[in-house]
Amino acid sequence: MKYPEELVERVKQRAAGYRLEGFLSGQGKINPPLMIVGEAPGRKEITAHIPFSGQSGQELMKSLAITGLTRDDVYITSVVRSRPYSVKKVKNKKTGEIETKTPNRTPTKKEVLAYAPLFDWELEQVDPKVIVTVGNTSLRRILGPKFSVGTHHGQVFRQPIQQLNATGDGYILSDREYTVISTFHPAAVFYNRKLAPEIEKDWHLIDQVLKKRQSAANQD
Repeated sequence: MKYPEELVERVKQRAAGYRLEGFLSGQGKINPPLMIVGEAPGRKEITAHIPFSGQSGQELMKSLAITGLTRDDVYITSVVRSRPYSVKKVKNKKTGEIETKTPNRTPTKKEVLAYAPLFDWELEQVDPKVIVTVGNTSLRRILGPKFSVGTHHGQVFRQPIQQLNATGDGYILSDREYTVISTFHPAAVFYNRKLAPEIEKDWHLIDQVLKKRQSAANQD
């Protein structure tokens, strides 16, 4: 996705001062059956310039295959387009020297808000049939802070979503309704393998929703 330069500059100004690295555009088809929304790129994504290109991306592609779709068929993005990182001082076990590490971290609410103008514009341009949020950060950015992936995954929501307000310091609900389905972030299975059947079940639901939409479109 090619973003307007003035929009990118506006977002960078809004995000100034936060620990964010690089910039990675969303990628994929316009007007796709699915728009997959994550939280933010990690180190591997920023380096490779491909959303979900690490281990979590491999898990995501396995899930996407349940629908019969591939990466080329969908649009993949995240609510923050730069890598959030933390700064940690650790001792090198071999040398004993103190080293600085900058691991990935979850973006803050303020960082998500800083990128809100870009995500709103991107969603309007992509115009997906269905939005799939992976993880809590993207779910809460789109549907609101009361939502939780643990409670609301595997459910279909047809409703307005959050978009940036006129003053740029919060959210209002959109006039338009969107179809949103939440599931766990693909990396969640690395920490809890018991989530794998739940994620698979969610993606079978997504597949059913897509097939129903396609069937209805064919009848029109």
